[in-house]
Order: sequence, then structure tokens, then C-alpha cells
Amino acid sequence: MSTFSRLVRFLAKDGRTYYGDAILPKGIADISKAKSAHIIKGDIFGDHKVTDQVADIRLLLSPLAPEDVRTVRCLGLNYALHAKESNLPIPKYPVLFYKPATALAGPTDPIPVHPLAQEGTGLDYEVELVAVIGKKASDVSEADALNYVLGYAVGNDVSHRDWQIARGGGQWSLGKGFDGWAPYGPGIVSSKIIKDPHNLRVSTRLNGQTVQDSNTGDMIFNIKQTIAFLSQGTTLMPGDIIFTGTPSGVGMGRKPQLWLKNGDEVEVELEGVGIVKNKVEFTTKRNAKL
Repeated sequence: MSTFSRLVRFLAKDGRTYYGDAILPKGIADISKAKSAHIIKGDIFGDHKVTDQVADIRLLLSPLAPEDVRTVRCLGLNYALHAKESNLPIPKYPVLFYKPATALAGPTDPIPVHPLAQEGTGLDYEVELVAVIGKKASDVSEADALNYVLGYAVGNDVSHRDWQIARGGGQWSLGKGFDGWAPYGPGIVSSKIIKDPHNLRVSTRLNGQTVQDSNTGDMIFNIKQTIAFLSQGTTLMPGDIIFTGTPSGVGMGRKPQLWLKNGDEVEVELEGVGIVKNKVEFTTKRNAKL
């Protein structure tokens, strides 16, 4: 499907934005350490070429351009220990919700917290493996499911528990869909590099302290099962992004509970992919202009 190994979208030192194949130092797997990339020309979901032209990276951006993203699907309660810490039963089917595309953000962008989300308590972190669909998938089998994956990233499903649960009317999206509340990256590692996404370390550090440390093997519905299920009767398209659930250790499940504050620095990491590092920034309300 792809000819790249580690897809990045970046602002180059020449002031232009490119897709590229990240160049990493020998022995380094963290894409956030990339300083340069081979420029990619063409359709990343179709015919494209990794060129010999190298550009220096000034800033890593969200891996897919907004116009290349179709939908952002998310799974809730998809790790056994996370379901336990939430005092909820193991789900019989994947628990699906959506985030708006405006929630997506880059691997170093601030996490903006709108005044509405500053009300009450419950601002929380959730490290997640992110699967990116690379080709049209409809009614696919579990055996074939990974063939439809462009690659994998790591993301943070930022959540506000009051708006998600107490004020959400039974719908989770309000408490999870604020602008910038789905930072992901630092790039997309091709499925030809990560052939088995079901045994990867996944972790979160808050201000340098580890608060989540697990393995994707604890998933209730693994990537194959998730893609096969989501494609039944609902076609997955190239550029669809799937946040696949978070492991135990979220702030809501701790005693005492641990909530994000203005100025906090959150790092989420996925083995073989790298680190997404974002700072929490409380904002003021924007005045609407007609």
C-alpha cells in the first residue's frame, strides 16, 4: 500500500509544508527525533514516490493534512484493566464514539482548554494507539483487516469527565470533542514496519512522572477485531483515523483522582512510533465575528 516507512507532515526550514519519510538516527525509533525527511510526492493513499530530495524539519505537524482526514472514530473501555478501574463491565461489543476533525492536533501543539471546559473538574489524559486506514474497507474479515491499515501513530484522547459523564446526557462526544483534544503523531509508522500492533508498550508521563504504563496486548478488541467490526455495514475510507482506547492509569481511576491543570505537560508514547508531547493551556473565550 505504501512505499514510505515513517510518514511525517512537516514545516520545512524553507517555509513550505511537505509530506515526507522521516530520516532517523541509527537505533532510534522515535519519530519526534527526526531532523530531516525524504520528500514524498503524489497521493499518500495511492500512487506516491519517496524521492531522493531531503528537507530539514522545522516543525512536525499532525501527520495527515486536514483535507486528507475523513472521520475520527474512537473506542471506549477497550482495555480490560481500564474497564475495571472505571467500575464498568467488559463490553460485549466495541464502544464507539466520534470526535470532530477539529479535535485533531499536532504532536507538539498546546492542548487548548476553552472556558467551558474549565468549569467543574475532570480534565483527563488518555494515551491511545491510533490506526490510520489506508484503503476502502467494507465488510472485511479479521484475517484481512490489517491489510487495510496505512500505519500507526500515538494519540491523546483528552477528556473532561464532567462534560463526558455528568453533563453529557449519555453521549461522550461533548466531553471529548473540544478543539485540539486529539493530538497525535509524531508520524505514521507503516504497517510494513509494525506488522503486529498487538504487543506494543504504551505509556503516559505527566510532568515527567509515569501515570500510564501498559501494553496493547491488554486490549479487549484488538486492531483486527476493531477494523473488521467497524467495517460491517459502514465503509471505512482512506484517511479514517481510529483511536483504539486507553489502558488503565487515567486520572479518573486514581485515588485520589488526578486532573490536568493549566501548564501541565503531557507525553504519550507508543513503542516503535515515538512521543507526542503537549502542554495544557487554559484559554479565554473567543469573540465571534460575523
